[in-house]
Amino acid sequence: MAFKLVDKVLSFMGFEEEVVEEEEKRARDEIVEEQPWQRKKEKDRGAVLSLHAQRQVRVVVVEPRAFDEVQGIADNLKNRRPVIVNLEQAEPDLAKRIVDFISGATYALNGSLQKVGSGIFLFVPNNMDIASDLKDPQKEKGIFTWMRS
Repeated sequence: MAFKLVDKVLSFMGFEEEVVEEEEKRARDEIVEEQPWQRKKEKDRGAVLSLHAQRQVRVVVVEPRAFDEVQGIADNLKNRRPVIVNLEQAEPDLAKRIVDFISGATYALNGSLQKVGSGIFLFVPNNMDIASDLKDPQKEKGIFTWMRS
C-alpha cells in the first residue's frame, strides 16, 4: 500500500510519466535489436559528407567587342564562375555600358567586383570573396586633400 501511495505522489508531481517513457523506449530498443535489417539502414543514413570538398574553379576571361556579349558574361556569373573583363581596347562609351550592365548583374546576384587595372575588372559571384592588396589612388588622396601637411 505504501508503494501505491508513493506512485500516487510521483504521478501527482509528474515523475511517473518519465518512468513509463523510459520503459517504452527500452521496449522499442529491444524491438530494434531483434530486427538487424533496420540497424543497417540507420548506418546508411548516417553517412558523413565533406562540405568543403575542393573543386577546380574556372575563371572566365573575356574581351567584349560589342554590347551583345554582356549577357553571356552575366550567365557565367549566374553559374557561379568568376569573370575577368578586359575593356582596354573597347570604346569608352561601350566600356561604360558594359561595366554598368555587369555591375548591375553582379549586384543582383550578391556578388562583388574589383577594378584590377586600367580597363580590367574582376567580377565574382556571391560564393567567392576578393582579397586584394591593390592600392586605390583615390583612397590614398582622401576627400580633403588640402588638409594634408
